[in-house]
Amino acid sequence: MSKNGQSLIVVRKKKSHKHGHHGGSWKIAYADFMTAMMAFFLVMWLLATSSPQQRQQIAEYFNMPLKAALSQGNKDSLSDSVIPGGGDDVIKQSGEVFKQTLRKIDREKSVQNLKRALDKLESLIKNDPRLSNYAANLRLSLSDDGLLVQILDTQDRPMFRVGGVRLEPYMVGILQSLAPVLNELPNLISLTGHTDSLPYAGGSAGYSNWELSADRANASRRTLVAAGLSPDKFMRVTGTADIMVLENTQPTDPSNRRISILVLSREKEKSIRREYTSQNIVSAMQQIEQTQAQLKTVASPPGIEQTGSAILNQEKVEQDGRK
Repeated sequence: MSKNGQSLIVVRKKKSHKHGHHGGSWKIAYADFMTAMMAFFLVMWLLATSSPQQRQQIAEYFNMPLKAALSQGNKDSLSDSVIPGGGDDVIKQSGEVFKQTLRKIDREKSVQNLKRALDKLESLIKNDPRLSNYAANLRLSLSDDGLLVQILDTQDRPMFRVGGVRLEPYMVGILQSLAPVLNELPNLISLTGHTDSLPYAGGSAGYSNWELSADRANASRRTLVAAGLSPDKFMRVTGTADIMVLENTQPTDPSNRRISILVLSREKEKSIRREYTSQNIVSAMQQIEQTQAQLKTVASPPGIEQTGSAILNQEKVEQDGRK
């Protein structure tokens, strides 16, 4: 205490250290930085170890579904995913983007193969005497259905004996030249025979341009197989008589007597398969309906109901007579 009786209060201040504690916020920032760096190195590692095709699939996974969804595009699959092209595991073999990519690559490869075949055939027509001498009888074209090779008649140079199915020697040479090129392609073939609109004058009863066109198509098929073309290459062989007339020609023009060899594109091949599958389903349904109708007829033959009604009426009359 002081002399005058008043108490003294001593306040002591604690000296702060020169390098004091600044809190834990820096730890959060450092953790975010390390997470970002780990994600960056992970992405770099994936890019370094993945193939170009896998990178394309990953890019399509992030781009295509969102673009289709934002543009209100139609879905290309039966998936229940909200995003068109999406679905579970979309970049792997069970995913839709992967399958669409494979279909696109397969379609582009098929088109490239057909273009190369077209170039090869054009070169053959110029250099092979069996073809170059008959260039006016050959037409080549490439469409969405595939590569079409047409062998046409002319007035002075028919491909078959008049009114018959026997091939002329130069027609045999043409098919022999085409066989190796067609055999190299993985695509299937549709072979069609055509005639002009002049009535068939062969004299055979019931034989018409329909039979003639089909027989000529089959004769051409046999010649191609004999020349080395695999029998499994043919998807269908048909005759269409004179119903498919060439553009800018009269139905009676000799050029309408022709053989068409269509090297089918992948899409056309699938379309034909679906067409025949649907026809088989319809035919099966019709057979089932006919069988059901026959069973009903057997179960309830005509006249049974009338006979039963007659018996009931007779019993009723007899009962009335007894009364």
